[in-house]
Amino acid sequence: MVKERVAKSESAVQQATATVGTSENGAVELQRAKDNLQAAQAQLKAKNEKNAERYAQKAQLDAELAVAKSQSGEARKAADEVLASIETLRRESARPATN
Repeated sequence: MVKERVAKSESAVQQATATVGTSENGAVELQRAKDNLQAAQAQLKAKNEKNAERYAQKAQLDAELAVAKSQSGEARKAADEVLASIETLRRESARPATN
């Protein structure tokens, strides 16, 4: 059961790595997820299942948080671009027409 939990966390960290990529948003959380995954794997090898499960849970939660922060950052950037476009359109529509 604990091995499955660690494997599930490993999968979550891999998915987060792919999603976050080189983005700064979520990078700290992704690194924390990787660190917790390594700790979980080490505890599993040491046959300390309780700690292994705890670190695996932390790794998965940090991976999910990394993905959420990354997606939030991308959405914020897209919203900023839309707002800039709207502002440009407003300025252009406010110009007097030339004949």
